[in-house]
Amino acid sequence: MSKNRSPIPRPRIAIAGLGIESSTFSPARTEAPAFHPLRGADVLSRYAFLAPGTDLADAADWLGTLVGKALPGGTVTARAFAELSDDLIARLTALGPVDGLWYDIHGAMTVEGLDDAEAVLLGRIRDVVGPDVLVSTSMDLHGNVSRELAHLSDLITCYRTAPHIDVAETKERAVRNLLDLLVNGAPRPFKAWVPVPVLLAGEQTSTRIEPARGVYAAVDEVVAVDGVTDAAIWVGYAWADEPRNRAAVVVTGPDREAVGAGAERLARGFWEARHDFDFVAPTDTLDACLDEALASPLRPYFISDTGDNPTAGASGDMTWGLQQVLARPEFRSADGPTVIYASVPGPAAVDTAVAAGVGAVVTVTAGAEVDDRHAGPLTLTGEVRAIRHGDRDAGTEVVLRVGSVHVILTRLRKPYHHEHDFTDLELRPRAADVVVVKIGYLEPELFDMAADWKMALTPGGVDQNLIRLGHRRVRRPLFPFDPTMPTPNLTPRFLPPPTEPLTGRDE
Repeated sequence: MSKNRSPIPRPRIAIAGLGIESSTFSPARTEAPAFHPLRGADVLSRYAFLAPGTDLADAADWLGTLVGKALPGGTVTARAFAELSDDLIARLTALGPVDGLWYDIHGAMTVEGLDDAEAVLLGRIRDVVGPDVLVSTSMDLHGNVSRELAHLSDLITCYRTAPHIDVAETKERAVRNLLDLLVNGAPRPFKAWVPVPVLLAGEQTSTRIEPARGVYAAVDEVVAVDGVTDAAIWVGYAWADEPRNRAAVVVTGPDREAVGAGAERLARGFWEARHDFDFVAPTDTLDACLDEALASPLRPYFISDTGDNPTAGASGDMTWGLQQVLARPEFRSADGPTVIYASVPGPAAVDTAVAAGVGAVVTVTAGAEVDDRHAGPLTLTGEVRAIRHGDRDAGTEVVLRVGSVHVILTRLRKPYHHEHDFTDLELRPRAADVVVVKIGYLEPELFDMAADWKMALTPGGVDQNLIRLGHRRVRRPLFPFDPTMPTPNLTPRFLPPPTEPLTGRDE
């Protein structure tokens, strides 16, 4: 740990970052516009805790560079990463000297030709700001923490809940911890990093249930120890095939012994629970889930079409799930059980429906423009029930009723996480019999709305069956790929500050 630093009563703090989950098992590619980048002063509008008049806003000079966040998707093209990174670096350079930098990322970005893209970008940032500037990194717990990323950061943290209900809280914590170091002139903290050779899907590690609930409850207990500033456990991102992809623990603070003990406790807790992690809901085939939904008296009954979940990195345009739904004889008549299916992109289908107007009967073809590995484009005939323009993600949305199934078609892929996503389209999910959503675990609003739900283990770019996906580049041994692997080395690795070189190898 370095010596005490001079206090900085009103520091200059830059904000930068790019965030996305990128599935290497999806054929999709992500381009720069998908990040909806904000630049300069507009960056601050992302964060309510930095709004004018808040105590944080008045405590420092906050300097936006570029922050972009994309829906999870396919691998980011090299061109997109270069365009956004170059812009970010140019804006950071133009700011002149800064005292600190908040690095706001997701942590699971895959870029063509690169491993560990977030560390590569932070390395470029360090080239501009220098090794003495304090950097605080905030992440999703489904991100990946390589030794290099942890080394280049002074503070690093992530969400403690899945589904993520502490997003703003985590980002604010990252900012306050950074500000405290700068304003108080405290020395750089000790950093203990522990890679944990476990790679599980988020749907198996939800903090709604045990063992993840207890594993993550220990984070608060470690943070409460004197001498610990922050502690975090990353589950990692299961649907990218990179050497860094695995669980990890980082604990930071001024007391080396407390930091190391906390890191080892959290790492051992995660490792020892590895056999107990299970899906957050009952699982089955899609057909079996539909059978159970129709037999159940509980309404609405939600089914997650998990393999093509666009918020985990899938293309979102697979038609396999919708084909299975429309093939059911129960749904062929308009007076059958009411089903909502969200969703399938189909730009040409949307254009046809918009041109025909609400009430028209149209025949359109949609889906499988990106991912046709399991089913091709789907042609369907139905009545246009609603049209909505101007959605940030979808652009234009259309509801087409085919038999008793209300199919949501979109110009661009969109996640359906909120009740208003449906009611804005004049759909009533609470009154439906079955709601099928391309998602993994249900987001809070859907979870609260569902009378019951199951996860359908469907194919796609984020297939929940990790073994059959075909990882080839992850570090082995790795659980569950190597179920009988020996107990790994879970002792803390104390990383040097960014002012010192990182030696050795990334274990």
